[in-house]
Amino acid sequence: MAENDTEEAGTAVREYRTEELAEAAGIPVRTLRFYRERKLLPPPRREGRIAWYDDHHLARLRTIAALLERGHTLGGIAELTAAFENGRDVSQLGELLGIGWSEETPVRLSPEALADHFEGEVTPENLAASLDLGYLATDGDAIVHVSRRLLDVSSALVREGVPLAAVLETGRRVREHADALAGLFTELITAHIGDEAVARLRPLAKSVVEAELTMAMDRLRQTPPPEAPPLAGQTREGRTPEGPQREAQTREARTREGQTREGQTRQAPPREGQTPAS
Repeated sequence: MAENDTEEAGTAVREYRTEELAEAAGIPVRTLRFYRERKLLPPPRREGRIAWYDDHHLARLRTIAALLERGHTLGGIAELTAAFENGRDVSQLGELLGIGWSEETPVRLSPEALADHFEGEVTPENLAASLDLGYLATDGDAIVHVSRRLLDVSSALVREGVPLAAVLETGRRVREHADALAGLFTELITAHIGDEAVARLRPLAKSVVEAELTMAMDRLRQTPPPEAPPLAGQTREGRTPEGPQREAQTREARTREGQTREGQTRQAPPREGQTPAS
């Protein structure tokens, strides 16, 4: 194997010719060329008429094979690759989210590992939304999720049957409320103690938010569900709005009818051969 070792920033980088890369990836050369034509692979380094590939290309080919095994189509992989390559670099996460002193633990993932966490839900739209929210960033051929806790919760909700798109939209709304809460506590502490106390008293703010959220969810569970709206023309008791009035009128009408019949019976003419006294 005529591999080529070059120096890149003081580190030896292994390079492969087309046939060598195909052999290392376990695919035919024509498949490799097809992937390159479909832009599933970044362009190789050219040296005259020779195309040199490196370990990043090999990792990409292995990712493509893994995603194909998981049921993704080549078209879908191409869209995922485009969204992935247009995503933010991991170095931008701190600036994007303001988490220079975050307690969250980032998680490095391969594209196939991400697909395993959210089986069937890793679409270009969801990937783009995750990148936009700052949940995901890129680091070479790897993906970095900003928070182990958020990753675990999101994948658990998806396993329970919640669509990933709905999880991400809820996450966007939670982010808005969380930013407002953070601003509220920061303003409180800064105004009465000082800016230097914000980091030290951060656990107190977290405890308040957790307690309030717990009580709020308890209150929602204890609140009886709203009654179904009445049908058109009915009250909640199942009668029409004028029901009581109609019932009274019906009773009065029946009383009058009974009295009339009784009067008619008393005044009936005598039969033939009878006197009124008989």
